[in-house]
Amino acid sequence: MDIINNECKDWDVIRLTPEKDRYNIYSRHLKDKFGGKVYKLPVNLPGTCPNRDGSAGTGGCIFCDKAGSGFQCLPNTLSVQKQIEENREYFKKRFNAQKFIIYFQAFTNTYMPFTVFRENILSACSADVVGISVSTRPDCINDRYLDFLNEIKKEKGLAIDLELGLQTVNYHTLRKINRGHTLAEFIDAVIRIHRRGLEVCAHLIVNLPWDDLHDVVENAKVLSALGVRYVKLHSLYVVENTILGDMYKRGEFAVMPLESYVQSVVLFLEHLDPRIVVQRLVGKGPAEDLLFSNWGTSWWKVKQMIEESLEERNTRQGRRFDYLNGSALLRGGFPEY
Repeated sequence: MDIINNECKDWDVIRLTPEKDRYNIYSRHLKDKFGGKVYKLPVNLPGTCPNRDGSAGTGGCIFCDKAGSGFQCLPNTLSVQKQIEENREYFKKRFNAQKFIIYFQAFTNTYMPFTVFRENILSACSADVVGISVSTRPDCINDRYLDFLNEIKKEKGLAIDLELGLQTVNYHTLRKINRGHTLAEFIDAVIRIHRRGLEVCAHLIVNLPWDDLHDVVENAKVLSALGVRYVKLHSLYVVENTILGDMYKRGEFAVMPLESYVQSVVLFLEHLDPRIVVQRLVGKGPAEDLLFSNWGTSWWKVKQMIEESLEERNTRQGRRFDYLNGSALLRGGFPEY
């Protein structure tokens, strides 16, 4: 399949063939980009988000636990430098890693005073660091922080991306999960990030109970139209002592079957611009207080099922990427799912 160049991007043209990968795999992308194995080192900062402290809402997203998605990190009482040092030594010994991306993971890492944010980013810069990834919310992006990141990118020669928690493009569902922002804030954040030559990683939960297959496809189409660089997919997990956990125990929603999740991911990939790099097909929940996660199986088994389904259907990322620049009218409109 020939991929039409996006005039707004200088990404390399990618050809996905049966002889190669069925989707644009992150690990291969990193190896091609940096010339070797690159590992993400998570950094856990103490913090909160505007959806917890009353600025945008209270209680947080209905699925979010007290750790703010930082359950795999070192304690946030350790300094940035200390966390990087400990994680660096671990990855060097276990994987013989030599290059690293510092990943500011938990909570909303641009929702802090600029001086603190600046100090955290500068603390992450060292000789073996090739990139920085900052997890945040779309409504916590502003020009001052982005201008600083652009300066760091130019001065240090680092690859910098901002991971935006979108979850879904369905604004009705965004309200249902108490996200505290709508699709408009995500679009604005992507535009501002791209203006400074920085990259975007979009985080999506593919099987939110209030979405359907049309939303799955629209997720892929919106990300493709905006030209995001990376995407992370997550299966919904349910944690004790959350609003979603209480709803789950009361039987107010049902998690889609595993087979349906696999089908949804395949459909998403088929509509996704093949130049977008897929960082993850499925996630995992915290080890404690889980009510539901990955249908009682391991995340790698779910990933394997998705990859096997791509093979069985002889399909791949971008197979249905034919809807931009008026293409939908040329092929006779939009299909049903």
